[in-house]
Amino acid sequence: MDQPSLQNTHVKLLGFDILSLTPSFSNSSIFYLKGNPTSRTEILGVITSREQKPDKFLKLTIDDCTASITCILWLNQHSSHYFSKRQPTTVRVISDLAKRLAADVQIGKVARVRGRITCYRGEFQVTVSDVVIERDPNAETLHWLDCLYLARRCFGG
Repeated sequence: MDQPSLQNTHVKLLGFDILSLTPSFSNSSIFYLKGNPTSRTEILGVITSREQKPDKFLKLTIDDCTASITCILWLNQHSSHYFSKRQPTTVRVISDLAKRLAADVQIGKVARVRGRITCYRGEFQVTVSDVVIERDPNAETLHWLDCLYLARRCFGG
């Protein structure tokens, strides 16, 4: 039976999995994990750093004890050419959501981050689409178990 494509799915990964990704030569938004293409991830860990440039971005680091991964939440929706062709009301909603997500991010909290895997200046990072602050004390353990299950089941690891 063929493996389903994980390319547009937020794949649960550990930090060291992200650091072991291989970039695609033909498409800069695709990365390979043990031969399986992926472009999006879900990671979970402790927020160990937070740097915000108002109306530009929030840069945070997530540490899951296997690696520290840089994550970027863009806050420049009103000035970005990427959003210039969208309806102003849509841009406002996206901007308000990003600001609310940024306000929740605090050093020492456990966060679940979903987003696109990108490479910036030779380093892997996650361009954030969603951040959830975890309140369940078992969230990290469950995420690790899910990652181990997926590694065995989907990635042959």
